[in-house]
Amino acid sequence: MQPTYILLVVNDPLESAAFYESILGTAPVEAQKTFALFRMNPTTMLGLWSKHTIEPRVSVAPGSTELCFVLDSIEAVNECHDRWKAQGLPILQAPVEADFGYTFTATDPDGHRLRAFRPSHQG
Repeated sequence: MQPTYILLVVNDPLESAAFYESILGTAPVEAQKTFALFRMNPTTMLGLWSKHTIEPRVSVAPGSTELCFVLDSIEAVNECHDRWKAQGLPILQAPVEADFGYTFTATDPDGHRLRAFRPSHQG
């Protein structure tokens, strides 16, 4: 059994869907006032659920987890950083070499952390 859905709790799913459409380059497969859904890849979905309607209520603040994007090269990481910065995403960490690879961290409008990186070791 493998996880197939990632759910982020957001203030406004339609607003968050517009944000994720701009960074993912794809439209949501579902977008409603209380929930929006994106296909991330053939087996993984990203759900955006209203913090006002999710049950049970969430007690952890945004930024407690990260949505990570593996990229193919250092150049791709730098290009993603420049694109997200130009789109106005808050950058928490500029591109840097870490023990696991070349990376940077930004946030979405709700404060969820977004990490793009090129792993040091390709598995």
